[in-house]
Amino acid sequence: MDTQTLIHRIKKLKKEKNALIVAHYYVKEEIQELADYVGDSYYLSKICKEREEKHIIFCGVKFMGESAKILNPEKQIMMASCKSDCPMAHMITVNQIETVKRQYKDLAVVCYINSTAEIKACADIVVTSSNAYRIISQLKEKNIFFVPDAQLGQYLMKQFPDKHFILDSGYCYVHTSITREEVEKLKVAYPKAKVLVHPECLLEVVDMADYVGSTAGMIQYATKSKEKEFIICSETGILYELKKKNPHKVFYTVGTACTCTDMKQITLQDVYDALTLYSSVDIQLDERIAKKARHALVRMHELGG
Repeated sequence: MDTQTLIHRIKKLKKEKNALIVAHYYVKEEIQELADYVGDSYYLSKICKEREEKHIIFCGVKFMGESAKILNPEKQIMMASCKSDCPMAHMITVNQIETVKRQYKDLAVVCYINSTAEIKACADIVVTSSNAYRIISQLKEKNIFFVPDAQLGQYLMKQFPDKHFILDSGYCYVHTSITREEVEKLKVAYPKAKVLVHPECLLEVVDMADYVGSTAGMIQYATKSKEKEFIICSETGILYELKKKNPHKVFYTVGTACTCTDMKQITLQDVYDALTLYSSVDIQLDERIAKKARHALVRMHELGG
């Protein structure tokens, strides 16, 4: 089946079944173009909660679909690809969290959204890179166990010197592949370019930034800025939206490894199959775990604004 026929059939099926297609910024361009909504983890979790459609095709990695299902237990959340997962989401265990809980009093377990449902169920609150600062600033607890991303944790720790952070060792293999040396070379080559960095990057790269923020935050910054050149320290999928909103601006990417292979393996055929097969790609969660995780996610939306 050629691409245009496939796209036509997907749109037809979506309308017939009153389904919603949402996609993360890191998936392939043709899927971002097809989706009803494109955004980062926080935005997509809000969209799935606010929209009326009962059938949602999620073009992203598993933890994103799980989060949508936790917040919308009455809806059918289907992954475009069951194989797409986030390695970072599995870099922390329930046992590790329980151990730290026993060691510290006055503790808040703050869980990055890039985590499994089981981990969210152990957390006091969930955060994203776009709302973590706002949420932590409202927490009364002195001790913060931030899981699983150590890089984002270090970035936040510098902003809250009055709190004691306990960090996990998780990381994003895409963002931590970006080196200070690569950014320095681009700064020399393009001296007028502003450096935009995702906080999952190494701290030495974050320290070079003109702006640090979530994927959506980086897009917003570049769009509002009067500058014309930008060095982008993030996954290459962000370029589609950046160029779409800023056709007269230039964006330089760092290195050759800034690609999330899990996100990029999702295809138009996967989206079509999800709409056709339905139940075979349906997210199912243990209700006991989902209920506990729901509390942490709902609290994120309450404090996150």
